[in-house]
Amino acid sequence: MEKKNETTVIEFFLEGPTDHEELNNVFFVVFLAMYLINLLGNGTMISVISGNSQFHTPMYLFLCFLSSVDMCITSVTVPKMLHNLISDKKTISFSQCFTQLYFFMTFTSEECFLLSIMAYDRYVAICNPLHYITIMNKKVCLSMLFVSLIISIMHSMLHILLVYHLSFCKSHKIKHFFCDLTPLLQLSCTDTSINVLLLFTESSVLLMVPLLIILISYIYIIKTILKMQSSGRRHKTFSTCSSHLTVVILFYGSIFFMYLRPSSSYSLQNDKIASVMYNVLSPMLNPFIYSLRNRDVKMALRRVLQKKGTCSKE
Repeated sequence: MEKKNETTVIEFFLEGPTDHEELNNVFFVVFLAMYLINLLGNGTMISVISGNSQFHTPMYLFLCFLSSVDMCITSVTVPKMLHNLISDKKTISFSQCFTQLYFFMTFTSEECFLLSIMAYDRYVAICNPLHYITIMNKKVCLSMLFVSLIISIMHSMLHILLVYHLSFCKSHKIKHFFCDLTPLLQLSCTDTSINVLLLFTESSVLLMVPLLIILISYIYIIKTILKMQSSGRRHKTFSTCSSHLTVVILFYGSIFFMYLRPSSSYSLQNDKIASVMYNVLSPMLNPFIYSLRNRDVKMALRRVLQKKGTCSKE
């Protein structure tokens, strides 16, 4: 009880994306622009998909959900970082830090599951097209999304509860631009072996299982594509998967670099770059990757822009 009272008054100091104070204004403009592009791109994607009946299919349902998760991931961390970049007091309270960490872990875990669900959806559509409507019905799609969200919430809650019972009596300076798990554990003066073990076991499983589903799905997808007689059909089928593969590589590449490596190879600057990749850059690029590779989405966007243009002239 005494430890809880001690930790509730702690304020953490966030180091920010750079050690050079003179670059703070530049970073503020850059990250603000990326954040606004994220909101605009993903918001437009959600609006286009939800406003067109032709997109009321499992693939676009998952894509709409992905855009929502991408907006949430960035919104959890970037606004506080922007505030600290132009503020003299670069702090975050104990409760704010843990709230930020909880929601960040939840949405990041949900994106892992969502990418695997989207890969399975493509597998069914390409390898079992005649049974697609039966297999990927509305109940199944919503159930997969619900179960993945529940697992993500439980995963985050487990880590938060373990971290909450640690004592932070060392430096209160978090060497990151948001409250991430690894730099937070480094500030504890109590034993964090259980936290580290959980990070490398439970978290690894949570990352690897969705990745395994993605790999298996694409092995069967590639086999099916290679059996197709028409080169045009092969190209069209693969193009529907290329955008998803690009998003998977961007997201998982930075996640693996950030978490699944020995602590001896820890590099502050490299970790910040990796965090920007999956926390800011990837969510910003995702709607453009999908829209530029999807003819139906591009046509829907053109219709929306033409309609707005016509209304503005009137």
